[in-house]
Amino acid sequence: MQIALPDLNAPATLILDRDHPITDEAYFAFCAANPELNVERTRDGEIVIVPPAGGESDFRALEAGGILREWARKDGRGKSFGSSVQFLLPDGSGLSPDAAWVSNERLASLSKRELRQFPRLVPEFVIEVMAPSDRLATAQKKMSLWAENGVELGWLIDGDNQCVYVYRGTTEPRLITNPKSVTGEGAVSGFVLPLEEIRAGL
Repeated sequence: MQIALPDLNAPATLILDRDHPITDEAYFAFCAANPELNVERTRDGEIVIVPPAGGESDFRALEAGGILREWARKDGRGKSFGSSVQFLLPDGSGLSPDAAWVSNERLASLSKRELRQFPRLVPEFVIEVMAPSDRLATAQKKMSLWAENGVELGWLIDGDNQCVYVYRGTTEPRLITNPKSVTGEGAVSGFVLPLEEIRAGL
């Protein structure tokens, strides 16, 4: 099913059938039929259409993801992912991070076919980078969803306000103000993300 929407400057929710939530297969087919849309799925089966990123927010997200990718290649314990991937989580939601890292062990639990669609697994580590138009409460809600579904470590980077919220499981996030870098732990121990370029933006 293809859909046409007006230009969006805020997320829009599409409810197909409240009584019969969309299956994983139908959801993947919907996304494949509408590749121009950036979508996520709520735990209730609602499809959330997110407007495209602005130039500065995309630069910041790509900078963070690029540094994670280079580290992951050298480290060898897992693989990094960018914003185009979507993970199907235990609560039924489908979320896309700005960047994520998954261990080789978790990746090995899925078949090649499963990996070529939306992988049904929880990344150990995610990074979300706030856009200037993002509301903090909305960004924090998404981080909490990641944590509730089993993400071990998450960073919410607010470049404009020069701070990082560090999520470790479902505990209250720790706020770090004016950091020059942030350091990984647990599954991504050894990863260091410099923040000067991300904070400066364009």
